[in-house]
Amino acid sequence: MATLSDVAEEAGVSPTAVSRYLNNRIELPQGTRDRIDAAIAKLDYRPNLLAKRLSTGKAEAISLVTPEIGNPFFAELAAAVEAEAERHGYAVYMSSTRGDRTREVDAIKRLHDQHVDGLIMMTNQPDDGTLAELLARHDNVVLLDEDIPGVSVPRVFVENEQGAYAATQLLIEAGHRDIAVISGPGGLMSVKERLAGFRRAMGEAAIAVREDWVLLGQYSREFGHEAAGRLLANQERPSAIVACSDYLAIGVLQALRQAEIAVPGDMSLVGFDDMPFAELVDPPLTTVRQPVAEMGRLAFTRLLALINKTETETMTRLPVELVVRKSVARFGG
Repeated sequence: MATLSDVAEEAGVSPTAVSRYLNNRIELPQGTRDRIDAAIAKLDYRPNLLAKRLSTGKAEAISLVTPEIGNPFFAELAAAVEAEAERHGYAVYMSSTRGDRTREVDAIKRLHDQHVDGLIMMTNQPDDGTLAELLARHDNVVLLDEDIPGVSVPRVFVENEQGAYAATQLLIEAGHRDIAVISGPGGLMSVKERLAGFRRAMGEAAIAVREDWVLLGQYSREFGHEAAGRLLANQERPSAIVACSDYLAIGVLQALRQAEIAVPGDMSLVGFDDMPFAELVDPPLTTVRQPVAEMGRLAFTRLLALINKTETETMTRLPVELVVRKSVARFGG
């Protein structure tokens, strides 16, 4: 294997110059950089990562904790984080916790053991204080998509309330008054904010919210199916449903199809996320688009600033966009 000295000799510079160049610690003329890059390519030089980590004190890796990699939303977020990390030369160690608190705790402990330089944390369960207590001991942590109260770290979220408000307002403008909402666990920030947006739109239109039509459970296809079944079991049914995730919306669509209720002819439906499958289902789903790629990019950028001990924003809220497709129809029309 080629060594650092071999590269330096081929490029006609000192080993120190090559080392500092590879570690982004020196500005060299373009011609010198080109010679070093050419030497690396010719000799197929690969840095000794262990030696580099010992010299820099960094693992050049981060941990990404995701609730469920099988969920397209979290998978897309993870891919966005990984792409941005790779661009900066960082590896990503991913943990899919499946909503298991023990697995979340283990992922945080890896940061404590210095196996990684930082942590991007995503959760889909309300914290009982366990995560907040552990995360409070660390500086290099960024929360993505969902909040963990009591932790003073950078956060990257979207405008949840405004998204649900826009979705509900669309249904109201289409003439719907009997509107149900299906969402995730009641203690989650996103659930609270999306419910607030739903209630704000209903209140502005002077429409009473039926509390028995506010159904909270998990952000899952299974709960969407179950919740829709509960709504259909009643003699009085809504004419429209706000599903606070596309996964929930898919479960709702399945339940409605099984009950031979046409969407949007018999019931209108709006989702939240705009996953790639949203425009492929029948009918194509009207939904609230989250800027997933930008969320992942910003989360890593914030974490990198913490790792490098530079200033960064503590709270980032990204805008959402209502994407109108074919799952909403005018009431009675």
